[in-house]
Amino acid sequence: MIKRPVRATMATAKFVLAAFLALVMALACLPNAAGAQERRRTLLDMLFGNREPDYPDQPVEQPPPRRKVQPKKRPTPPPRQPVAQPETPTPAEKLPDARTVLVVGDFLANGLASGLEDAFSTSPGVIVQARGNVASGLVRQDYYNWPQQLPGMIDQLKPAMVVVMIGANDRQQMIGDGLNEKYGTDPWFIAYEERVQQFAKLVTSRHIPLLWVGLPPFGSDQLTASAVKLNQIYQSQMTSVGGEFIDIWDGFTDQSGEFIVTGSDINGQQVRLRTADGVNFTAAGKRKVAFYLEKSARRILGDQASPDITRLDTGNPMQGQQANLPATETEKITRTQPVSLSDPDLDGGSQLLGGTPAPAATTPSPRDLLVEKGQMDPAPAGRVDDYRLPGSVTR
Repeated sequence: MIKRPVRATMATAKFVLAAFLALVMALACLPNAAGAQERRRTLLDMLFGNREPDYPDQPVEQPPPRRKVQPKKRPTPPPRQPVAQPETPTPAEKLPDARTVLVVGDFLANGLASGLEDAFSTSPGVIVQARGNVASGLVRQDYYNWPQQLPGMIDQLKPAMVVVMIGANDRQQMIGDGLNEKYGTDPWFIAYEERVQQFAKLVTSRHIPLLWVGLPPFGSDQLTASAVKLNQIYQSQMTSVGGEFIDIWDGFTDQSGEFIVTGSDINGQQVRLRTADGVNFTAAGKRKVAFYLEKSARRILGDQASPDITRLDTGNPMQGQQANLPATETEKITRTQPVSLSDPDLDGGSQLLGGTPAPAATTPSPRDLLVEKGQMDPAPAGRVDDYRLPGSVTR
């Protein structure tokens, strides 16, 4: 490798630097004819070329101005029509001798009583009395003893019927009457059946109609499982003592039998039926529970549940409706005894079909005339088989 002398290299560098400085000085001495625009050029522009247009005096074409697009005005939507709500009937003034519906039980019974009050709000002959104890049940007689409290309520209010909804608080240890049984054991269920029967006989022994409303499903799987077992006890005991069991289970489950929070109300609208805790009912849920009970209650109360009744009289249930009729109209009313659908004498039901011979015909029928004598009545004028000429006379 050939090494160049150091002095020759340094001389070359000095020569290049001197040439560069000379070029800079020459450019700086150029006349100022280019004006202010020429002075604004940088050193890089002078060395590597001008980045500006070759003809600075010629105006640069500007892009056309952008047109401002006016936003389209959206049409104002029509005002939303409010959803028609069912009219709330005006509560009727209760009659002094109105019949009483006594509702007893726990916190669910109080909700049921609220729904029944709405159901019979337009019935002046029915009053709903709620006597439920929120935390009561049939397993803790040391807290609230229903067998001791219920007879006094019945003697005071003299109800026409008693409605019971209880058991939501009964999933616990049974105490009272010398018992101390844990929930879920066989002795617990045996004792519970006895207490349900004892409770029901306090009503049926006085010949008062008893409606026992079953428990609904709950948000908790454990509470729901307990409700299924307790409903079986209620239903079996009502059959034995002469009460009526009202099953509301399907009204608060979906098609697969699962617990629901939102469902159909009594008008078929989708509403919230249960509260956030999965136990209590909303106002719509309370009314739906009463709906299941309403049919049986109206059957027992009869004309007393009618919105048009003006007076209650056990001797003549039609007397309240006849009070405003004229005397002449009252005399026209025809009273008939009720007839049972199973009455064998109803519409000749005591005779077998075909037991009586058919009456003999006095004149030959069109069939007999055609078959036996070959005679047939002429077709009516204008019918498709009327072959008579227009204007002809039928003999």
